[in-house]
Amino acid sequence: MIKIYDISLTIAPEMPTWPGDPKLVLERVNKMEEGANANVTRLDMGVHTGTHIDAPYHFVMEGGTVEHVPLDVLIGPAQVITMPDSLSTIHRKDLEQIGVPAGTTRLLIKTRNSRLWGEHVNEFDTSFVALEPDAAQYLVDRGVKFVGIDYLSIAPFKRSKETHQILLRANVVILEGANLWQVPSGEYQMYCLPLKLAKTDGAPARVILITE
Repeated sequence: MIKIYDISLTIAPEMPTWPGDPKLVLERVNKMEEGANANVTRLDMGVHTGTHIDAPYHFVMEGGTVEHVPLDVLIGPAQVITMPDSLSTIHRKDLEQIGVPAGTTRLLIKTRNSRLWGEHVNEFDTSFVALEPDAAQYLVDRGVKFVGIDYLSIAPFKRSKETHQILLRANVVILEGANLWQVPSGEYQMYCLPLKLAKTDGAPARVILITE
């Protein structure tokens, strides 16, 4: 039996956003009950809101922008691994210990962060689990082309640059804000479709995992 996991966060005004990023506005500006021909809603937010990808240009000035991210990286087999709840950050040794299957090109990392989505915690949590630079380099060395994490940054809070640059300079697509709360470890078919925004450093995405 085919099972589909939607690992995208629902875009809503109460959801957590990165400190300093534009505030999310979701406002119905034309209302049928007030005489409008149709309901029309305005959406105003940063491109790194909710479940989203980072393009190289996010941390690399000469890097490519969202519309140039190759579709064949965004679609295909993906491996979900689950890290121990005891980890506050993820180092190379932690990935080696958990075991990233050989040949993995798309990797989704489930941590205790996912509990925040499962419990609908809307306050931004600065203690989220993320990748240290040595873990990022390990994934590049292993040939990973796509890596996702279950909170709003792949890198630790207030230490964003190095981890991002290691991955993005190697043209690794980063997915942030994945909701892996109900997703078991294992292999899936992934479809990650970010908005095709021109000349931007990131884009919101709808991401699903399929397994039989």
